Amino acid sequence: MTMPEDTKRAEALRPHAEDAFAHELKALAAADDRPRPARWKLSPWAVATYLQGGTLADGTVITPKYVGPRRIVEVAVTTLATDRALLLLGVPGTAKTWVSEHLAAAVSADSTLLVQGTAGTPEEAVRYGWNYARLLAHGPSREALVPSPVMRAMADGMTARVEELTRIPADVQDTLITILSEKTLPIPELGEEVQAVRGFNLIATANDRDRGVNELSSALRRRFNTVILPLPATAEAEVDIVARRVDQMGRSLDLPAVPEGLEEIRRVVTVFRELRDGVTDDGRTKVKSPSGTLSTAEAISVVTGGLALAAHFGDGVLRPSDVAAGILGAVVRDPAADKVVWQEYLETVVRERDGWKDFYRACREVTV
Repeated sequence: MTMPEDTKRAEALRPHAEDAFAHELKALAAADDRPRPARWKLSPWAVATYLQGGTLADGTVITPKYVGPRRIVEVAVTTLATDRALLLLGVPGTAKTWVSEHLAAAVSADSTLLVQGTAGTPEEAVRYGWNYARLLAHGPSREALVPSPVMRAMADGMTARVEELTRIPADVQDTLITILSEKTLPIPELGEEVQAVRGFNLIATANDRDRGVNELSSALRRRFNTVILPLPATAEAEVDIVARRVDQMGRSLDLPAVPEGLEEIRRVVTVFRELRDGVTDDGRTKVKSPSGTLSTAEAISVVTGGLALAAHFGDGVLRPSDVAAGILGAVVRDPAADKVVWQEYLETVVRERDGWKDFYRACREVTV
């Protein structure tokens, strides 16, 4: 028996943003009396409020989706209201994909018009492809054409997304130049073109660590307004981000509540920040940094895995033994060099820290 679409969405392991936060988007739309760009579901002010959170006049609480400088969100939203595309740039784990999805959900109520960038992404994923059965039977026609997410966004005046733009081969990247500059997509096989209607725009994400993999051409880079997403400025901000995301993921997985594990979340964040920055939180001790990024996203993964261990093999309370293996896996990417860095950090920093003896023992047990 086929499951109804509403039930499928409710049971989805990871619902799309427009489904997971439908009640917030509906409340914002009802309260939003500001001017909206063509085909936008919300005004720029309401989109920024959706991303950063707030309380509406009717008491509806809008949860923060991005914890960071408001000006970054305002610049990103304003860019989408112009004819320039938006490039979200940052190191791994700075919520580029997350912000991209929520921007598309708030602007167009649809975050699924997505091109996932890889080394094997073909030109058809950005432009269009063909239904070869129809093409062979009847020749080139609109019925045989398979539109890409970008083409569909152009035709409907919506927001398209391109993830990991710098992983896409350079010749495929450059198919975006005409789309972004002329706002048209030629279809030479039919002697036609698709013209973007008002409301169309594109959000791309790129990884700072991928510079030089498939560097953007200067012609393509000029078509974007680049917004850099920084790492969280403070430990408390990062703890807040990790706690919120883990709580959201945990509810869908029936994991224990986050407040029970806040102490361990702070430890994970502290370890990641110190190894990432090369210095302890108090600034007194320099430490070596491992080869990995130790991003906020990786901290979220470590804590979520720890909560699963606590739920299924413990007493439901997050403890050092639940996160130790996850931290080791995140830190030691290069078995030779990173293991030395990690062992030195354990012995010179963790071992001497007050209140961290259980954490030290748990980490020593898994570090073999």
